[in-house]
Amino acid sequence: MEFTNKKPFIAGNWKMHMTIAEARSLVLEITDAAASLPDAVMTVIPPYTALSDTAEVIKESPVLLGAQNIFWEEKGAFTGEVSPAMLKDAGCTCVIIGHSERRQYFGETDETVNKKIRAALRHGLMPILCIGESLKEREKDLTLDKIHTQLEEGLKDFSPEEFSEIVIAYEPLWAIGTGLTATPEQAQDVHAFIREECAQRYGNEVSGCAIILYGGSVKPANTFSLMQENDINGALVGGAALKAESFIEITKEAVRAFKKKWQL
Repeated sequence: MEFTNKKPFIAGNWKMHMTIAEARSLVLEITDAAASLPDAVMTVIPPYTALSDTAEVIKESPVLLGAQNIFWEEKGAFTGEVSPAMLKDAGCTCVIIGHSERRQYFGETDETVNKKIRAALRHGLMPILCIGESLKEREKDLTLDKIHTQLEEGLKDFSPEEFSEIVIAYEPLWAIGTGLTATPEQAQDVHAFIREECAQRYGNEVSGCAIILYGGSVKPANTFSLMQENDINGALVGGAALKAESFIEITKEAVRAFKKKWQL
């Protein structure tokens, strides 16, 4: 699979939805469409219980498999946790780390995010690092301060080579599951800031190639306008990823936007 920020990376986070049977049905529709969408990277991220069955369905397709969380230890007495090796064994290529819901409801911190990213990289899993501000922080003009801190602590002590394996997803908390979406201009401003922050740490060449996704009530209707922005390289999709039709349409709109943006 070729990873480039000139090819939209569309990841569907199913969260706590889908039984095994429902997951198989959904991903069958997605894999059927993926064959006709070679200009996009499509990734499905089911709950743990459906990982192996989903992997079986997508094994002959270009669709990638991701997990929603990871633990940093290799094995041991950590009831309820899942190790990097277990995710690899289930067929995963990538893993979400630091999603706002994990931070909000389960005590995820920038320190634990850092440890999880290192564990994922150690096992050849692509981390999707999630960062973003709350509505209160945006209203107080603290968005960039929050993003700076999350990048500073979450990416602490990673080399440029390690950073090049990490995908970043900007997800404003106030736009997740609310129906609200950052305007393309708002999203681009933060994405450009993220890229500049990464350039200061890892250099312009590495930062310029970084894949930075937007996540926050992404739908077919707003995908094209978001994906036209220079520093938006794809989407982390929530609710709209639970229906094949909308997830596929988002992918098609992203491809259409990229072809126009990059004159492909």
